[in-house]
Amino acid sequence: MGTVVVGYVPKPEGEAALATAIDEAKLRGTKLVVVNSHRGGNEFDAEAAIKSETQMNAVKATLDAAGVEYDLRQLVRGFEPAEDLISIAEANEADLIVIGLRRRSPVGKLILGSNAQRILLDAHCPVLAVKAAD
Repeated sequence: MGTVVVGYVPKPEGEAALATAIDEAKLRGTKLVVVNSHRGGNEFDAEAAIKSETQMNAVKATLDAAGVEYDLRQLVRGFEPAEDLISIAEANEADLIVIGLRRRSPVGKLILGSNAQRILLDAHCPVLAVKAAD
């Protein structure tokens, strides 16, 4: 049985990626692994942890309603989200990675880097990149 891995963030692009990943898992008859990765550090305090837990409970409800087999991974360990997503995809021998995209300025890409670009270039399997509906 294969696996679809999706990178989830509680933003429109994350919701679009999750919806597409659910559809792909159903279509393929595979398990879905949802990865929510935080860098951690000072900005991930108790308040952020509570907010994140609430958001993940909403994701669980969506997944339960969809009726797909899933594994939800919430990581706060200091790695870049791209690094976490790629390593989990490799460990699960993923058939597909689904990510959401958002528009960024060229300067924003230069300063902040691009997790999407790293995933697209470094993933061992196909990557499906989706945009949020306007």
